[in-house]
Amino acid sequence: MKTEGAMLHQLASGDGPEPELMCIFGTGDLGRSLGLCLLQSGYRVVYGSRRPHSCGPLPEGAQVMTHEESARSAKMIFVCVHREHYEFLEKMAPQLERKVLVDLSNNLKKDMYMEANAVYLQRLVPKAAVVKGLNTLSTWALQNGLQAGRQVYLCGNNGEAKRDVAEMATKLGLTVVDKGSLSAAKEVEDFPLQLFPEWRMPLYVAFGLAAFFFLYLVIRDIIYAYVENDEDISYRIMISLANKITPVVSLIMLSLCYLPGAIAGFLQLYRGTKYRRFPNWLDRWMLCRKQLGLLALGFALLHAIYTLIIPARYSDRQRVISNVLNEVKKNTTTPLYFDNTSAWRTDSLYALGILGFFLFVLLGLTSLPSVGGTLSWREFSFVQSTLGYLTLFLSTAHCYIYAWDKFLRKSTYKWYTPPDSMLCLIVPSVTLVLKLVLVLPCVNRPLMRIRQGWERNRLKDEMGELKATNM
Repeated sequence: MKTEGAMLHQLASGDGPEPELMCIFGTGDLGRSLGLCLLQSGYRVVYGSRRPHSCGPLPEGAQVMTHEESARSAKMIFVCVHREHYEFLEKMAPQLERKVLVDLSNNLKKDMYMEANAVYLQRLVPKAAVVKGLNTLSTWALQNGLQAGRQVYLCGNNGEAKRDVAEMATKLGLTVVDKGSLSAAKEVEDFPLQLFPEWRMPLYVAFGLAAFFFLYLVIRDIIYAYVENDEDISYRIMISLANKITPVVSLIMLSLCYLPGAIAGFLQLYRGTKYRRFPNWLDRWMLCRKQLGLLALGFALLHAIYTLIIPARYSDRQRVISNVLNEVKKNTTTPLYFDNTSAWRTDSLYALGILGFFLFVLLGLTSLPSVGGTLSWREFSFVQSTLGYLTLFLSTAHCYIYAWDKFLRKSTYKWYTPPDSMLCLIVPSVTLVLKLVLVLPCVNRPLMRIRQGWERNRLKDEMGELKATNM
């Protein structure tokens, strides 16, 4: 035991290569957070500051020197200062010769300067190798250790300098994308200024659907009651109308998550192959399905909250009190009649809604990287595809039971317009039917045979034309 302990101690205390020294210009929030990550990854860190003795708290284990001293001691220097403070770097050009300068700066808005910050820095220090990168990392993510797996972009004119920066970024747990030469620096600097680029189309769809159904329901419910019955029910806009809009938008957006997959399946059947690219519009649609689903989940959550607070509304409480007072004044009681059909309908409505919302939340949780990363591909596919279609089916059935026999009543069509509960069923019903056609062998096999027959006839025609041409 003593021998093993001595051997372990000897191995642990053996002299190894000294960790590489990294220099950081700037002792602000970004510089301190980056220095902490570098220290945790096994690097040594030295800070360059104008005021080395009064620069504030720094990560434990880091040194602080003047800009000139720190630049001489390290090969790679991270520039964590704003562009307007780059002048001191021009004065340090001799000390920065053959150094790798990693520019992490960002601007407050696009096209703030004519040239990119990294290009300007390279012009100030022409004999240094400037690499633009890591500017998409936020201070908050670095402080909380959330940089693992994040994608960062690098660009620069010196290939060796980019490889060194990429190796360092990989040790930090980052995923590196090479954007080419320094001419791409402006594009890289614009990435942090983008506002929800992947959410833009889903947000437009959600806003458009919500605005359409809001105007539609205001006309059908509020304006119709005022014009036809001289009744002011505008107070229903806040809760009642919102509780109609949110489930409608949620169901349509959920079906829009799975409709492109069904369209893609039919497109593959028509083409007879699955190895050809989809049209650009279908590609963009499929790439934003996650965002569509999460927005749909948000609307479903709002619907659940609105439904829970309906009994606490003033109008509902007032109606119950009014009915009780009327019976007391008239000294009558309303006979209690239990409708078994209505009981089944109500319980089925709530049961399907609860189950659908539960599976909806499960889909949303598994779409998060921290949860989805723990699942195998088969498990993830089962949840997102099989359970996803089950969620769509339960939610659609929930709306069908809510609509019930309303489409048969003449009073439902106010000003000859169908109710929202009927309109919202069109897209999910089409999606489910298309999926059913793709899944059932008794349906998709004849379609495949028809497609193969078309291909054979087309090939025969082409061969006939070829023979006629040769003759």
